[in-house]
Amino acid sequence: MADEAGGEARRAPMVWAFAVREVAGGPLAEAIVEVGARLHGELVVDAVDSGFVLAAGEPPATTGVVELGGRRFERLVLVGGRQVWEPASGVAVSPGWLSAAEGRGGVAVIVVPPGTWPPGLMGLEPQEQIAAFTRSLEAARIAGLLLHGMVGVQKR
Repeated sequence: MADEAGGEARRAPMVWAFAVREVAGGPLAEAIVEVGARLHGELVVDAVDSGFVLAAGEPPATTGVVELGGRRFERLVLVGGRQVWEPASGVAVSPGWLSAAEGRGGVAVIVVPPGTWPPGLMGLEPQEQIAAFTRSLEAARIAGLLLHGMVGVQKR
């Protein structure tokens, strides 16, 4: 997180997942983010201040923006540009994800609580990973623990 006015970005332990979901109107790019317990509350406040709501139905338009550099997700900018959340280094995204994000001019960002990623997820086969992660996300959504919102796309 960083203050746009000039502070160096603090990079929190973050886990990002990028998916493309088929919905009415065509493919939807999603960015799912989990930060550690120490900074989760700050991310939630920033997200809510930017217009995120509990994940139910379609994500609302927000003041947030994702910044992309080439084929890399570089950062999520919230609270009118005052708060920046970024991975330690840019994260490569698929051409399909980029196409969906650019085609809609936005990305659905989902903020999940710490512990949403199932333990041992990376040791599973790809289809098992998707199923386990989907179950975990759905359980968190039903429990009212997810926030979501549509953010704009800005190329750097």
